[in-house]
Amino acid sequence: MSLILSLLLLQAAPHAMPGEATVDPYVASNANAGATPFTGDAMARAFHGQDGIGRVVDHMVTLAYADPVIGEIFVSHDKVRLKRTLVEQFCYILNAGCSYSGRDMASAHKDLGVQRKDMNRLVELLQQAMRDEKIDFQAQNRFLSKLAPMHHDVVGQ
Repeated sequence: MSLILSLLLLQAAPHAMPGEATVDPYVASNANAGATPFTGDAMARAFHGQDGIGRVVDHMVTLAYADPVIGEIFVSHDKVRLKRTLVEQFCYILNAGCSYSGRDMASAHKDLGVQRKDMNRLVELLQQAMRDEKIDFQAQNRFLSKLAPMHHDVVGQ
């Protein structure tokens, strides 16, 4: 097999890491992250770099899985993959030096039946995780403003 064909197959292959369930093939692209990254490093620093982003995601996912309102949405999902792709997505958008390898927002949320109230609850849990990480309120709002337009691709898919 030629090198070019091998690289193309790798790019379209399921993007599952060790410990993750396999997923249907798709083409990975930063465009799938759902938002353009911030410029400069101020937002990455406000979130305490990649380590802080990881802590925010870990805490938010833990809260979401345990949440009595939205926890059932997450029960059948691959928690390892969810954490990894959210870290990548947040890290990419915050311009902290990551690429996003996950699916686009509409495909990732297809058939989940996410309602506006579910999305609002997840945002509340993200806000709690950011507060617990001591992210400045202004930085939280700037980040949420980047994420907000994604609700069109997530809610009701």
